[in-house]
Amino acid sequence: MIYSEQTPVAFNDPLPGRVDVVVIGGGVIGISTAYFLAKQGVSVAVCEKGRVAGEQSSRNWGWVRQQGRDPDELPIMTESLGIWDGLARETGEDFGFTRCGVTYLADDAKELAGLETWMEVAKQHQLDTRVLGKSEVDDMISDANGQWHGALITPSDGRAEPWKAVPALARAARAEGTVILENCAVRTIESEGGRVGGVVTEKGTVKTSAVVCAGGVWSSLFLRNLGIDLPQLTVKSCVAATGPATDIFQGNAASSHLAFRRRQDGGYTIALGDYHEHYVSRDSFRHFFKFLPNLKLTWRKTHLRFGDGLWERLFGTESWSADEETPFERNRVVNPAPTPAVVNRMHARMAKYLPSLADVPLAETWAGMIDTMPDVVPVMDETPSLPGLFLATGFSGHGFGIGPGAGRVMADLIQGRPTGHDLTRFRFSRFSDGSPITLGPAL
Repeated sequence: MIYSEQTPVAFNDPLPGRVDVVVIGGGVIGISTAYFLAKQGVSVAVCEKGRVAGEQSSRNWGWVRQQGRDPDELPIMTESLGIWDGLARETGEDFGFTRCGVTYLADDAKELAGLETWMEVAKQHQLDTRVLGKSEVDDMISDANGQWHGALITPSDGRAEPWKAVPALARAARAEGTVILENCAVRTIESEGGRVGGVVTEKGTVKTSAVVCAGGVWSSLFLRNLGIDLPQLTVKSCVAATGPATDIFQGNAASSHLAFRRRQDGGYTIALGDYHEHYVSRDSFRHFFKFLPNLKLTWRKTHLRFGDGLWERLFGTESWSADEETPFERNRVVNPAPTPAVVNRMHARMAKYLPSLADVPLAETWAGMIDTMPDVVPVMDETPSLPGLFLATGFSGHGFGIGPGAGRVMADLIQGRPTGHDLTRFRFSRFSDGSPITLGPAL
């Protein structure tokens, strides 16, 4: 189920006059943060301009993976996996979570050797990751038939169902006392005495001493209006879902050509692992040099697009006042159309690599916009220029699985408690303190 502005509003609580924390954004990061704050007795309101999980939090692959992570993210991800394990028991909700493993498939010996380099990270963090040979891959995936040379697998990894998981966690957060408002864009932040004093929403003002910006692809634009520069770009990714299909594989897998996973409803989620689109904007030029190290590694996968609203992206609104309608109100839910050529390529690759699915119709296709950072890891930090404003954004397509763990970390960070993790890598100042852009040994 893909959300849009036509999706009925599910969360429409009254706007409070004051809360301890306001969370901007009802995706997996914002909702997870609210959930853990509320469980600790903190009063919190989530303001979502469109629908809870309306954008990338319901459009991703649904993987909950440790495998291939940046080493600095990995401890939080491992904690997050444990949280996913207990959420259903804790909340009484169905998240579609199961530990079914994540597998990276190698076409040849060179690719397998590249995957094996991550084993050192896995050993350092005591994961159950191991290398599979060709026959083991054939035993695991009935359609393999010797076409993959080997694989890297982490059996303890899992998946959940994105379109249901985040709304389920939102209901759990509300049961703990969280106020959640859809169709309620935050326009700006008010300051008092040099720190956060409240937020102005399209429905009125809420007094607060702490704000969490968890706005996904919208974060950079929102922060720029406050004079805060966040080097963030967006890429478009297309995904498809088949109808119920024969059981060829129960887990999550990706090769350099195709990603696929079994869903709770008996179908498969399909995506291309080597194709994403970037729509050129002012930020493309503004942040070009920060993203250059990343681009050098991913240029074969990155396809630049200049149409579909180029004028607006180059010359659109970047500043507004508290009493003006904002871009967030004019575009409630980013719902890009899937690219036909990409969908056609999915069909062709399904027929080639998963022949048992060749004639299974695609029940639904969709696209999502992913927020990404120059070093492909998020910002989780308090802004030095406006104390009380916390950033939890830029998860670079990896946010769904790590969401509950990141939410727990943010809840403690906001309250000034020890987070249990080294957050140095995720500091906001890394983009302005002269530090080099560092890309960790992630796969």
